Amino acid sequence: MSKKKVILIGAGLTGLYTAYLLLEKGFDVEIIEARDRVGGRIHTITGSTPVTMEMGATWFSNQHTHLVALLQELQIPYFRQHSKGISLFETMSFVPPQKFEISDAEEPSFRIEGGSSVLIDRLVSLCAAATIKTGQKVTAIQEQESQINVTTCNGTIFTADYIISTIPPNLLINTVEFKPALPENLVQLARKTHTWMGESIKFAVAYKTPFWREANYSGTLYSQASIIQEMYDHSTATATGFALKGFLNAGTAVLSSQERQQKVLAQLTSLFGPEASAIEGYYETVWRNEALTFHPYHQLVLAHQNNGHQAYQQSQFNGKLFLSGSETAQQHPGYMDGAIAAAKKISSQF
Repeated sequence: MSKKKVILIGAGLTGLYTAYLLLEKGFDVEIIEARDRVGGRIHTITGSTPVTMEMGATWFSNQHTHLVALLQELQIPYFRQHSKGISLFETMSFVPPQKFEISDAEEPSFRIEGGSSVLIDRLVSLCAAATIKTGQKVTAIQEQESQINVTTCNGTIFTADYIISTIPPNLLINTVEFKPALPENLVQLARKTHTWMGESIKFAVAYKTPFWREANYSGTLYSQASIIQEMYDHSTATATGFALKGFLNAGTAVLSSQERQQKVLAQLTSLFGPEASAIEGYYETVWRNEALTFHPYHQLVLAHQNNGHQAYQQSQFNGKLFLSGSETAQQHPGYMDGAIAAAKKISSQF
């Protein structure tokens, strides 16, 4: 008897972990990814120094039990986020920042050693039996008798017994044509579903030395007064590469990258002194501009709105089409933990 075939749309964390789980169950698995890389909203980059910098999913905590269990299962080490020293809170641009220290008693957050992409790379190696096709943006999904077809941007048609979409619902519903059409209530729900990371501008600044640590600063900053809204020490676990990393004000998406960099360095220099201007590199990702992740909403959508909605737990096209991904998770939607929870739930239906 031939194996049942499953096509997964999206080679992010949910897609890859679902592939891993379905391969263990004996399915023939094919993954179709629009980007020229795997990982989706997990994207670790390196510059001219040994430091790895996360442009996407980064932190987790002990409450993210699905992720912690998977890291332990795959023997992937992780480490506690550095927070020792003086932290800063800017309330207004015309007054000095408030100084405070983060207690060791607070719930810690963690990062994966070597970067979040270590988890992606490990899953890719475990999914060697699956076919992963990159650069294949899905444009249409069609039910055809006992099977279901996927058409991609270059006209290639893939056929399977089942399809699982792991891309954000709002992106899916606005960029893929369905034959027959999906139920209107599901279409409207997807258009009102928040895409996690969509409004974020992530940045990192690499340095030769951790000058902030040497001056007893933690690298943690919260600001209501300037372009950097949140920032943390992003040095490596082995202290061989050093960086500061965080989130920029989403409204600065209208500026050029050079303009944002100038404002970031001006803010850092005002806080830490001239050493902050001696950078090894500035890096950023404006997720709103990532068309393979984010599609503009038709109306105002709030953070986590409709994430984990019950309607996403139902199959379509007579049990041939399933919606998954971190936005559909009913536990920690939008986070890496939610992506893994979604993969576990969807794979349990096969």
